[in-house]
Amino acid sequence: MSVIRPAVEQPQDARQPRLPAGGRAHWLVLGCYLLGAVALTWRLWADPAARSTVGDPGPADVDLFVWFLRYEATAVGHGHLPALVTTAMNAPRGINLMWNTSLLLPGTLLAPVTLLAGPQTSLTALMTLGFAGSAASLYWVLRRWGASTGAAALGGAVYGFSPAMLDSSIAHYHLQFAVLPPLIIHALLRLATGRGSAARNGAWLGLAASAQLLTGEELLAVTAVAAVVLVAVLAASRPRAVGGLARDALPGAGAAVAVALVICAYPLWVQFHGPLSEHGTPWETARFGNSPASFVVPPGGLLFHTPASAAAAASYPTGVWEYIAYLGWPLLAVLVVVAARFWGDVRVRAAAVTWAVLELLSLGGSTLTLGGFRVPATLLPFHWLQGLPVLSQLLPGRLSLVADGAAAAALAFSLDLAWSLAPARPRRVIPAAVAVLAVLPLVPLPVQAITVTPVPAGWQAAFAGLRLPPGARVLAVPVPYSQKPQALRWQADTGEPGSLIGGWFIGPSPAGQAVTEYFGPARITAAVLYLDALWARTPDPQHPSLRRLRADLAYWRPAAIVAVTSPASALGRVLTQLAGRPGVRVGSVVAWRL
Repeated sequence: MSVIRPAVEQPQDARQPRLPAGGRAHWLVLGCYLLGAVALTWRLWADPAARSTVGDPGPADVDLFVWFLRYEATAVGHGHLPALVTTAMNAPRGINLMWNTSLLLPGTLLAPVTLLAGPQTSLTALMTLGFAGSAASLYWVLRRWGASTGAAALGGAVYGFSPAMLDSSIAHYHLQFAVLPPLIIHALLRLATGRGSAARNGAWLGLAASAQLLTGEELLAVTAVAAVVLVAVLAASRPRAVGGLARDALPGAGAAVAVALVICAYPLWVQFHGPLSEHGTPWETARFGNSPASFVVPPGGLLFHTPASAAAAASYPTGVWEYIAYLGWPLLAVLVVVAARFWGDVRVRAAAVTWAVLELLSLGGSTLTLGGFRVPATLLPFHWLQGLPVLSQLLPGRLSLVADGAAAAALAFSLDLAWSLAPARPRRVIPAAVAVLAVLPLVPLPVQAITVTPVPAGWQAAFAGLRLPPGARVLAVPVPYSQKPQALRWQADTGEPGSLIGGWFIGPSPAGQAVTEYFGPARITAAVLYLDALWARTPDPQHPSLRRLRADLAYWRPAAIVAVTSPASALGRVLTQLAGRPGVRVGSVVAWRL
């Protein structure tokens, strides 16, 4: 039975000529990844401070990520790390950053870019690094586990530029920046297989896992699921060695836990025991399982698609940014064939089984339709796991993100093994051609870009005229929430106001259940809906009494109201009834200091 071998122990017949670390071939591969990432994002780089992947109408996630990057950069600019609970959004209640996709580590590291060029530029830089860095990360890991330069380069590209990464880049940057999962798996495998110093491997594992926790907890959970499957396959492959390897790995496991506790103990305490801690999930996780058709119907962001397939992806029930399962018939067929042909190689076996199990779990735990037949939920593995801790909050479709890495690894190792069976150069072309043709349907198109909602004329001048103390809470109209998040972006672009009422976030209900947008008196109050309707000039808006509006204002206790309107508009008249005559009017902005 074969075993996983590092590159230096790889059989000669499966090995291609290697350059030393830092050789030209490696730099060429990394350069190609970076060029590919820039080619995908060039529409954004044409005006990086003002162009985004999506906008209104569209998910509010982009504006939320921009807000987080500005918040973290502001903290660094003042000489300290960002607070984990803040009233800069959703004042006076605030938000807990550990329960939100706050990109704490990337936002802190990118603070100089944010302060110099704006948060949207940092977000575009993060996306570009997500594509190139994820590909480079898996490339490096595959090389360390015996893959040739060419095979590892192809595997890295399949992972870093996969449809899962492409569609996640529309709005889910905490998932698209998937640099760390391969490094976590690498450190874990070295620990589990007894390679190198156990303490050193454990320390690296704890460091990589901590970095992922502070980048995106959900991707860490997905990686953990993949790690459990991978280790189980390795244990089943070498059952007699399990006891000895487990004993040898104990010091490393202790080192991993120690490092993770030093870095993450306080953030986790704030998350589970600090202010605004919560339980459960605001999402209907049953809706987020992958559709079987999504594995073979290409989305519109790929070079090879049809109008019908693009329309199917665009109308995906949970949004095109969740359409992340596609691999295409050619690659699926190749993966099945190579898994069967090279089952004797534990690297291929472990990667292929991990890929298959993750994709099966990604179908979710609810009844689904397959070829006109209804598959009962009880036949789906995730149905029996979705009540477990962590997994109960996991959106199962996102398991495809790491599954693509496993598929890429299986392809890379199989390609080397196929080359070893065809030593003559003309015959070696055939496996390479098959691999290239299998991944050709995954070639992406450059991401689409739009101009973000500009800051209203007079926004900063109005705040200058109000002369508010630092951190004074402000009611901005339109009040920011998932349907109208513009004020979040204006706050992120200008730093004004220091504390904003409302927002788009996850927070606890009075019972501690995780919900979206709990503004205090209610989830989204009558005042918010009414003021939003007046601002949008929606016909026949709900009309709460002035007493109801004043009750909401009494809870929020804003220091000022700032509205993008005119005093003569319906919105302006209502606000004048509530707050008196406006004290500031600049450009398209009217403001009241209370």
